Amino acid sequence: MLKTYHPQIGVGLRHPHQDYFLNTNAYLDQGQRPSWLEVHSENYFHQGQEQLVTLRQDYQISCHGIGLSLGSATDVSRQHMQYLKMLVDKVEPMFVSDHLSWSEHDGDYFNDLLPLPYTEEALAIFCRNVMQVQDYLGRELLIENPSSYLSFSHSTIPEWEFLAQVQQRTNCRLLLDLNNIYVSAFNHGFSCEEYLNGINPDSVDEIHLAGFSVKQLEQGEIWIDTHNQPVHKEVWQLFEHWTAQHGSRQTLIEWDQDIPEPAVLLHEAEIASNYLFANQTSDRNESVRKAS
Repeated sequence: MLKTYHPQIGVGLRHPHQDYFLNTNAYLDQGQRPSWLEVHSENYFHQGQEQLVTLRQDYQISCHGIGLSLGSATDVSRQHMQYLKMLVDKVEPMFVSDHLSWSEHDGDYFNDLLPLPYTEEALAIFCRNVMQVQDYLGRELLIENPSSYLSFSHSTIPEWEFLAQVQQRTNCRLLLDLNNIYVSAFNHGFSCEEYLNGINPDSVDEIHLAGFSVKQLEQGEIWIDTHNQPVHKEVWQLFEHWTAQHGSRQTLIEWDQDIPEPAVLLHEAEIASNYLFANQTSDRNESVRKAS
């Protein structure tokens, strides 16, 4: 029996699965496969754009960046923006997103999404860079909340307030990563509920779901956003609670390390679909109850 996916469910497209989605899954009818695929933008700056154009015939595409370095003190790289605009103009993605982080300084690039000090100065810089990219692309960015393991002692603004201010000042949109919230809440000792209550749900266009790992250090336990296993039960619970309160959003299953067979990824997408279908049924029943 063919599975049915909620129309707002997508999965991250990673290189080992590209042939599957190009050749195996495309013959299925809409609803019998995820409706959209997310790619890391930088992987397609110099090659592979034709494959994305082909996939675009059957799937919506979302371009998720890891290299804009919007938190850097200097302006965003003009060359990076040029490459991104060429990709966006060719593929016409439904979303273009990046992170509340930095990864470049003075021409040196790092492999990690590094945290910001949450201060008024950093807020002004981040907003400046977001607006610069949005003006250049001629469209809104989605900004994703990060996972983090260290914090700056001189930060004066909680992360959720910082993110909300970015959205209000730049009119960008938000990508709410529930796994990142859950991981960071444990690492820093804040409440997931307090974080989510600080985010305007109307500003959220997309949700990310992923798995994390637990690591034991001499200083104690730390949770790492590894994206290498199924979504944890508690993250599913956050997803169920948030969507029950605020409605469904475009929802992505991420899996970036220890890439499994496509069936494993699609099983996670099926679970997410079931939550969203159940939420729709609950909403319809409530509407009928109120009308009667």
